[in-house]
Amino acid sequence: MTKKQVILTLVLIVSIASFLRLYNLMPADNHGAFSPPGLYPDEAMNGNNAVEAWANHDWKVFYPENFGREGLFINIQSFFVAEFGNTPGALRLPSALFGILTVLGMYFLARALYRHESFALFASFLLAVSFWHVLFSRIGFRAIAAPFFLVWGVYFLISATRNRRWLISALVGGVLFGLGFYTYIAYRITPLLLAAILYFLWRKTPAAGRRQLMRVCAVYLIAAFVVALPIGLYFLGHPADFFGRTTGISIFHSPTPLQDLALNTVKTVGMFNIAGDFNWRQNFAGRPELFLPVGLFFLWGLYLAIQNVKKQKTAALGDATVLSWLVFATLPVVISDEGIPHALRALLMVPPVFLLAARGGMDAYERLKRLVSPVWRYVIVACFCLVMIFEVSAVYFDAWAQNPAVKSAFDYQDYVTAQRINALPVDQMKYVIVPGTSGTIQRDYPISLQSILFLTDTFSRESRAAKHIEYLSPDDAKNLVPAPGSMTISL
Repeated sequence: MTKKQVILTLVLIVSIASFLRLYNLMPADNHGAFSPPGLYPDEAMNGNNAVEAWANHDWKVFYPENFGREGLFINIQSFFVAEFGNTPGALRLPSALFGILTVLGMYFLARALYRHESFALFASFLLAVSFWHVLFSRIGFRAIAAPFFLVWGVYFLISATRNRRWLISALVGGVLFGLGFYTYIAYRITPLLLAAILYFLWRKTPAAGRRQLMRVCAVYLIAAFVVALPIGLYFLGHPADFFGRTTGISIFHSPTPLQDLALNTVKTVGMFNIAGDFNWRQNFAGRPELFLPVGLFFLWGLYLAIQNVKKQKTAALGDATVLSWLVFATLPVVISDEGIPHALRALLMVPPVFLLAARGGMDAYERLKRLVSPVWRYVIVACFCLVMIFEVSAVYFDAWAQNPAVKSAFDYQDYVTAQRINALPVDQMKYVIVPGTSGTIQRDYPISLQSILFLTDTFSRESRAAKHIEYLSPDDAKNLVPAPGSMTISL
């Protein structure tokens, strides 16, 4: 392919990725249909922390509420909420942007690892049209940022070993890799991957070039260490926050940890082609995470990569890196003991999965070239791409987003209630009766109330007073003497 063809194809792929991640994400009037419908309380808790951080100019490296969350994504969300208001779209737009930029990064990473333009474009395309990745690129969860930082961080590391301007690449890569520690708890496994990559680079580098490799590694690691230092110091002072909820859901608290580990591994391996996540919020319940042809490409690519590493062929660096990435990214999933298979916790597996799928797909294409004429080959490739685009669009926007179970999974009724409250006059006194405090309590309110608090912008006492809203328990409501002209709303 010519350079112009590569650029045009990459622009097209990023455009497709952008459409799938941005379409219908932020309705202009905040009352039309949007996907996903509603706002899940975990997203809203992020939003409430974001509003508070912006108001107080107090951005944190870690927010301890809701079992604890690394702060970078919430801090970024605060800027979008300040710009677009307390809407679901404002919380989800950062996710979409991270998702789009990960698709772009996939091209550069694949090209750096395998040195093949068509392969890199194909890997980027597969990620662009992945239902798994599209779904999480449209939800306000911090985990979607983790693949972004790891993809770009690894790319710049590889690039620094081959680039005359190695210092800039090493610095940028180290900064990006370090920022990943502020995204999601599963990212903490990545130093193992980094150690493996550095080992592979060391083995592949001739003795004469190892001094330069050491310079690259030193700059990269120092930059990553300095960037990650604040959250590391925070965890040293708050060790309970470091472990957070993971302690309670670990298999090591099970009476049969080895049995659970084996079962979790089987379920996680099977999520790609047999049965995926059954949580409607995280998947089309039970559907494999990979569309059938992509799943088959993945299996074939996995086989080819393993065989290549065994034989230590030219592309062994790429295959060894991808296989190591897949193994290490699997660990945070299989050692947990909740909701397996778990598509959210497995997001760090996304890049190696689609790199291996591209590996298998490109091998299938090379075999196709020997069987059919160029014209038919182009027709087959074009039809495949169109089917992939149509499939993800139909499954996400029609089958998944329109399913009643999805509205329930995202607490859509709370969104409706919040819009009803917002439509009332600001100076009218409003009493909102909150039913039994089930679930985790956050700032004296159950986590289930966070969506309404965010959408009505009443998380703080000052905002509740300004909007004349009081939240009452059923017991408090019994002794209520309502103000004249007030409105009582029961959740």
